[in-house]
This record gives sequence, structure tokens and C-alpha cells, in this order.
Amino acid sequence: MRREKFAAIRTAMVDSQIRPSNVTKYPIIDSMMAIPREDFVPNSQRELAYVDGHIDIADRRVILEPRTFSKILNELDIGSDETVLDVGSGLGYSAAVIANLAQAVVAVEEIKELAVDAKDRLLEHDIHNSEVVWQRLRKGSAEHGPYDVIVLEGGVEVLSGSLVEQLKEGGRIACIFVEGSVGECRIGIKRRNLIAWRFSFNAMAPVMPGFSRKEEFLF
Repeated sequence: MRREKFAAIRTAMVDSQIRPSNVTKYPIIDSMMAIPREDFVPNSQRELAYVDGHIDIADRRVILEPRTFSKILNELDIGSDETVLDVGSGLGYSAAVIANLAQAVVAVEEIKELAVDAKDRLLEHDIHNSEVVWQRLRKGSAEHGPYDVIVLEGGVEVLSGSLVEQLKEGGRIACIFVEGSVGECRIGIKRRNLIAWRFSFNAMAPVMPGFSRKEEFLF
């Protein structure tokens, strides 16, 4: 019965948060319907898994709200032959959803407990085209790159050069850029080793460790 309850809430999430946000690509909707979000949040917050808001998992770290996350995926339009770097994957929810869209996903997580837990949860759900890497978020995972797509699961003020280097020429990247109390999601395309950005939609998330201006020169 508990599974049935969560399944009903998941359907309501898609109908009330995802579809009204102009998320039109069926593979995204199907993946978010298929992945039990309650299995990829902290155990103490399972009842809040489908709330219309971010879920805190650590200091300056969140699982992005479904609306924002789905809109990012809709803008990126990930193909089934593409490899994706998921930066700040937390307990693995974003990687689980992306794994249904991509050929492979590399989930980077710098908190060891979260990384270990994410690997276990992904395996429990038979998601085998994912790799969890315990690494500083801003460093990405060069050994598995270069990537067709890079997704950052939180806010940034400054994007690290190492992530730009790991993106293929012509590849796409999605970031929530934060300026004070204002944030916006931008989609970038790499051309001649530079990123050309365009505004996508307004969004806000905590600036992840390693991506604030004051931390830029500490690494």
C-alpha cells in the first residue's frame, strides 16, 4: 500500500509540477514517472519526496525541486547515445532519471557518505549505466570524459575551468547562475573551448561548495 501511495503522489507531481511547466518531452516525463523519488531522498524525508521545493541533503546542497530539474532536462534534450556528467548528484536521484535518457551517466559527489549511499541505491534499482565518483564537485571526473552534456545540481557563481575542459566541442551544459538573491538557469554550448550561454528560465538554488567567487582561489 505504501508503494501505491507514493506512486499516486508521483503521478500528481508530474501532473501538477512537470506538465504545467512546459516540459513536453515524453522520455523525461516517463523517467520521472518511473523513478521512485522517495527512494533517493534522506530516509527521514521520504514523506517530503514530492514536495514542490528543494530537499536539503547537506550544507549548501539540495535535491533540486522537480519543476526546476525537469525543465533543465527538457532544455538539454539528452539523447540515448550521449554520456552525461551529473555534478552534485547527492543520493542519486538525478542520475537515476538521467540514466533512463542517456547512454551513460557519471554522477560526481564529494560527500563520501552520499556517494556510497547513491551507488547502493542505484544498484538496488538495477541502474547499471551509471557510475558514482567520489570527487570534489568542481573537479568533475575527467577520467570518464569528455561528455556530451554536463548538469550541475545546484547554484553556481563561478564555473570551474576543469568542467569546461571535460565538455565535448558542441556539448551542452546547464547551470543555475546565482547573483545575490536572483538566479537563472542558463544553457551553454561549447564552441572553440569557450561556452556560449543563453538564458533559459528563472531558478534559484544554494551555491554549491567550490562554486562561489570567494572559494574560486582556494582550490
